[in-house]
Amino acid sequence: MDGFVKFTNQSQGRDRIFRATQYACALSIYLLRNNAERKDLVAKLKSLETNMSAGRKLFRLGNTINSIEAAKRTMRLSDRVLCLCLTTANINRALYFICDNVLWARSVGLIRGVDKERWSLNSSRCYFLSLVMSLTRDVYVVLQLMTERARDKNFRQKMETHLGESPDVAEAVVPQLDAFCFLLLESLRSHPAVAVDTLKNICDLFIPLHRLGLYQSNAGVVGFCGLMSSVIGIVTLVQPKFTLKP
Repeated sequence: MDGFVKFTNQSQGRDRIFRATQYACALSIYLLRNNAERKDLVAKLKSLETNMSAGRKLFRLGNTINSIEAAKRTMRLSDRVLCLCLTTANINRALYFICDNVLWARSVGLIRGVDKERWSLNSSRCYFLSLVMSLTRDVYVVLQLMTERARDKNFRQKMETHLGESPDVAEAVVPQLDAFCFLLLESLRSHPAVAVDTLKNICDLFIPLHRLGLYQSNAGVVGFCGLMSSVIGIVTLVQPKFTLKP
């Protein structure tokens, strides 16, 4: 119970609960869209989804500064690839939050004359670029892990034993491909934070892809991916060992 109280007292914790609820509503609405007997429930879910979205925008008012500060920190990383990927991701995340804040101010009537569609499109573009750079970082880290594992003599012996124990597989599948998959899975298994971060970013990527029209899916896919990434985000906040650093 103490852990739950600590989690909900954090603004990030509340935002992720709101986000999970928002996308759970979106997925439920899609699943119930053709059920005539559930029209009242669908209407309530749509209202709840809208309220969750508005609440999240309020929670994110200070996130622009946080992203800028994060970009300043990542600029000092000695690894140039990580420096480029993370700094670019943080800068685009800051721009995304700026667009999000402008849309929030328009929705509550603080500013007028704002083209909602244009700002929403720019927001999705910044979010997409941020996720692409985050995924590039994930791939880079995975490749580093695989290289380290491949140089380890004990691991090479383990891989040779694995390939020797599966002669039928070796005949059906290219041995190099089997070795690559084994190396990849073992690398991710030994560093679950990388696997978790990669899965979360892949799930999140479907959201801007759909909004930008780069990959047409449907509201059900967006809702499911958003819910999955939200649950993963909650897990990483509750269990920091699953958070990929830097």
